[in-house]
Amino acid sequence: MVEQIIDLLNEYRYWAIIISISLNIVIAITAVFPPFVLTAANIMVFGFWQGTIISFVGEALGTIITFKLYRMGFRGFFQKKLDNYPRAKRLIDAEGSEAFMIIFSMRMMPFLPSAIVTLGGAVGKVSFITFAFASALGKMPALLFEAFSVYQVTQFNWIGKLILAIVAFGILYYVFRKRVFIRKHVNTEK
Repeated sequence: MVEQIIDLLNEYRYWAIIISISLNIVIAITAVFPPFVLTAANIMVFGFWQGTIISFVGEALGTIITFKLYRMGFRGFFQKKLDNYPRAKRLIDAEGSEAFMIIFSMRMMPFLPSAIVTLGGAVGKVSFITFAFASALGKMPALLFEAFSVYQVTQFNWIGKLILAIVAFGILYYVFRKRVFIRKHVNTEK
């Protein structure tokens, strides 16, 4: 996927920044694949700093546009469904500085799916301005971490190898825990 995006950005070099930002907006709205794929392509095409800035602008705009769309289309539907989830309820009921801090802290988690935070904010009471600022500020450190990780992996130096090893270990741990949970759950039903 990264190679196809790189080819697209290189083929339309004069429009590459606009294409990249537009792709980030589409990724935010559809949540089809994680934005770090586009971040990787941006870094490889534009370099570390310019690629990171382009990714930040695209993700920030994507989050803001997605918030508006979610708020228009899903607010009533999801508010009732999310009442059953106390953790989601905290974000939904939050306003002002409390909402800002919740959104800001959630955005600082680099690999937390953005759509969850955006949906929670959109169906909640948080104002558009508070959501936009908290999201943008929270995305900065997360995106820098993500960009650094992607850059190190593409350079494949010792830091990149360490990052890949940690990710591989995390995936194995997740799969192992899931198997154990399923096995225990199946055995208790028999």
